[in-house]
Order: sequence, then structure tokens, then C-alpha cells
Amino acid sequence: MNPKILIVEDEPAIADTIQYALETEGFDTQCLAAGRPVLEILESAAIDLIVLDIGLPDISGIELCLEIRKQSPVPIIFLTARAAEVDRVVGLEIGGDDYITKPFSPRELAARVRAVLRRGGATTAPAAAPATEFVIDESRRQITYFDTPLELSHYEYRILRIFIQHPGHVYSRERLMNLAWDEPESSMDRTVDAHIKNLRAKLKSVRPDNDPIVTHRGVGYSLKEVI
Repeated sequence: MNPKILIVEDEPAIADTIQYALETEGFDTQCLAAGRPVLEILESAAIDLIVLDIGLPDISGIELCLEIRKQSPVPIIFLTARAAEVDRVVGLEIGGDDYITKPFSPRELAARVRAVLRRGGATTAPAAAPATEFVIDESRRQITYFDTPLELSHYEYRILRIFIQHPGHVYSRERLMNLAWDEPESSMDRTVDAHIKNLRAKLKSVRPDNDPIVTHRGVGYSLKEVI
């Protein structure tokens, strides 16, 4: 199973950025916009790491960390706009495992999550199982399908990469827009449908007998786990 990361951040744009960065690396995520529900979640769900904003609307991240430490050793990475050394020291001394200041690099955040999980003995790499007929070349932004390079637009590449990294996971149109679009609020749901239609056509041009993208009516889309 993939490590489960709980993101506690009340600014939607930042939460989406963190979620996209971690999910594209193969982590499973859950987002909360407030801190108090965290304690209840820890009692009912297996969480491998928490990315915790200090400036939450209902409780400070520092106070919440103290409460978490009364019941759980789950690793915590603080995320905050406070860059003063004293804030970093306090965060680490009360039980935080790492500390990142805003603005931050999503790639660095993902790397730090992996490093903290390694120190804690958790899985070092998510166990996502990409469909074997697809190969992603991140450096070239190229996806190969049954040994055939695909000519993909910017958003087609992003959508297909999301599918490949989480085969079987059903994504709503809204979720795909939040994960793949630079400015999801400026696009429409039907834009996703158009890109999916184009992706299907390009995949069928390689393998006419195969349709790996599944439509879940009224819900969204997924990639077949076994083809």
C-alpha cells in the first residue's frame, strides 16, 4: 500500500499544490482545512505522515502537534510562513520531524516527505503499480504506449500520467482539473471530456482493440488496472 499523507492546510491553492506534488510521486493523500479533525482521523485511519500548517483557523499547528504527540508518533512536517530560527527550533523541539517555510518547492517537499518516511522506517517508495504497457519518461515529458511514443498535448500528458500512476483510481472531472490544470478555475468540466476523447483516439491509433480508459458515468474516469 502507498504511504498515506494527511495534508492540513487552510489555503486551497497551497493544499492543491501539495496534493498534486505528492500524488504525482505516488503517495495517497487526504486534505483538511482545519486542525481539530486530525485527532479523530488518527484514531480511525492509518496515517503515515502529516504535512501540518502552523497558521490554521481553529488551532495553531504547534498546539495541535502537542496534542498529536499525546496519542501518536506519526511523523509531522511543519509548513509555515514563519522563517525565524526560533520558530523552527520550537517546531522541532515539540515533536516535529521537519520544517519547511513558504514559499516552497513542491519537489523539495516531496523529497523531504520521502526522507522523513525513510528515517521512520516507512516505505521509501510508494507502491504504485503503473500499467506495464505504459512507460513515462519524466525528463522528456514523453509517454510510450506499447513501445510507441505518444504525441500528447500539455494537459493530455498530465492527465495520462495521473492515470498511469494510480491505475484503477476513479478521478472526477473536478479532481483531474485540480491535479492537471495550472488554473483549474478558468476551465470547464467539459474540457476534461475533450482531452479524454483525444487521449482515447491516440491510444486507439496504437492499439485499436484496446480502450484502457474507463468512463464511470456520473462520477469520472479511471485507467484499467488489468488490460
